[in-house]
Amino acid sequence: MNTPVAPIYEKSKFRTHLSLRRKTRKQRYSEKMKSSQYLPITIACVNFMHDGNLAFLMRAAACFGVKDIHVIGSVPERADLKHLSGSTCDFINIVQHSTPAEFIEWANKNDTKIVSAEMCSKSVKLRNYKFDFHQKVCIFTGHETSGVPGEVIHVSDCVEIDMPGPGFCLNTSQAANIVLYEATKQFLEK
Repeated sequence: MNTPVAPIYEKSKFRTHLSLRRKTRKQRYSEKMKSSQYLPITIACVNFMHDGNLAFLMRAAACFGVKDIHVIGSVPERADLKHLSGSTCDFINIVQHSTPAEFIEWANKNDTKIVSAEMCSKSVKLRNYKFDFHQKVCIFTGHETSGVPGEVIHVSDCVEIDMPGPGFCLNTSQAANIVLYEATKQFLEK
């Protein structure tokens, strides 16, 4: 009878992976900054009911190379965001706008194409959408209950994410992360 043999791991690889965790978060970020790049992509949202959603957006933005997040409405205290974002808020600029119209004015003045994650009559499947990086791109995600403001939908391209399961609506920060991933992938492939 043959007894299954446990896989043998190369000790050097194991030590290398563990050594990353021996460094402090600050040390790891400092090393990563040497090779990181920022993309011509921003994120925008309305003030969320749950501060965690903005913190999760900040974390994804820092990982994908997004420098600015635009928030329409109120912004939580930086200390709360720092705690929830795993300190990635140190790499993100928050730009606050009081109304959707003010945000749209900013986008027009800064030659920025708004792409909203929203299920509506004008939305196209994200898998079929081609981001045009001849101008800056701003990915807009809506409020947890009311979605993307109508004024923003009117002036933006709208994309929806395939959801073949029984659910029909992703968490707003998760939806933004998926759209951000697709935009980043397309940018890096061009």
